Amino acid sequence: MMDLLSEILCVLSRLTIWRYRPKIVGVTGSVGKTSTKVAIGTVLGTNHRVRVSYANLNNHLGLPLAILGVWTPEEVKLVGRDTPAGTARVRKFFFWTKVIVIGVWNILFRADGYPDVLVLEYGADRPGNIKSLLKIAKPTIGVVTAIGDVPVHVEFYESSADVAREKSRLIDGLPASGFAVLGADDEVVLRLKDRTRASVMTFGFSSGVDVRVTRFENKMEDGKPVGISFKIEYAGSIVPVRVGGVFGRAHASAAAAAAAVGLIFGMNLVTISEALERYVPERSRMQLVSGIKHTLVLDDAYNASPLSMCAAIETLADLTASRKVAVLGDMLELGKHTPEAHEAVGRQVAGVADILVAVGPRAKFIAEAAAKAGMKRSAISAFDDADSAINPVKELIKEGDLILVKGSHAMQMEKVVAELREVPFGTAQV
Repeated sequence: MMDLLSEILCVLSRLTIWRYRPKIVGVTGSVGKTSTKVAIGTVLGTNHRVRVSYANLNNHLGLPLAILGVWTPEEVKLVGRDTPAGTARVRKFFFWTKVIVIGVWNILFRADGYPDVLVLEYGADRPGNIKSLLKIAKPTIGVVTAIGDVPVHVEFYESSADVAREKSRLIDGLPASGFAVLGADDEVVLRLKDRTRASVMTFGFSSGVDVRVTRFENKMEDGKPVGISFKIEYAGSIVPVRVGGVFGRAHASAAAAAAAVGLIFGMNLVTISEALERYVPERSRMQLVSGIKHTLVLDDAYNASPLSMCAAIETLADLTASRKVAVLGDMLELGKHTPEAHEAVGRQVAGVADILVAVGPRAKFIAEAAAKAGMKRSAISAFDDADSAINPVKELIKEGDLILVKGSHAMQMEKVVAELREVPFGTAQV
């Protein structure tokens, strides 16, 4: 049944693209896809009608949703990871029926206001995923963020090189008139430039890239983290950028990728810089929230890979606080790399955090490595899951603490964040 639905959505999506001829920007990578996609949408939305694919819906069912119409958050959640297969069947049936009917209607009767640009996220959990998604929509601009030496989902591939090969399919088929936008800070990604006939534009912090981030800073004001600031350089021009409420170099990298795409669309750096100040990432991507007991929580609970975990700990190290607490969950789908990847995190966090809370069976490798690296065992605790960690974490935190919460999506680390927040989700922060 799902195969039939997938085929129907694929056909409707291809016909819709044929009908309206939008420009398509495709984004892939092992980390930073969603933030980069949102940043690109923010920049291009300045002078184009843009639709960005929803949340983390980047598969054969999620990709068509952005192509076929506009849906409410409740509808999107219905078909997302938080609503498992086999649940809410009646509501899902009526929703997919609605999607198909609207898709057919918009093909037969031209809809006003269809987007000029679609910004789509291409996921690759398994071999062949990108190839199947390209049957739905082929971009003319392909963006590859970062892959890393131990990429997420590597468990389902024979090697890290196979993951890179899968991601590279996005740019393999770009037309000669298209653009491959590559994160040059990742050597694995940079090597992909030889796999495309399209023009190549690079971005990142490294010298020699086309769109470069310099003078990056996690900003503090009155002893409290407030956001990030940096400069973007391109062809001798430099503009400053400030983004409030988010932290870490990953957001600056997403902004640089968005700037590169904006330049391809003919925008100037000043307009791009002004647009980026309105950038608001999806929830739980290294955002700061007020916590109970007058603490601050770095909410990076959405997902985790070795690359993003390292970046999160670096951000924790860069910020000032009376005490730093790291609540770290398992990194999943790493296969044979699982022990060594978690141990590397443990060695890194030992030199940064005052308190470590490890959540999950794999995170115990983090705890052991942190202890071996010199962290006091009295400062380390371990729990089987997020539910069992919540109350102990609430008890151990103190006023002035800065608390990083991060782990793979299936570890449900957002439960910890929800209990530590001073204001519940869905309520405006004060």
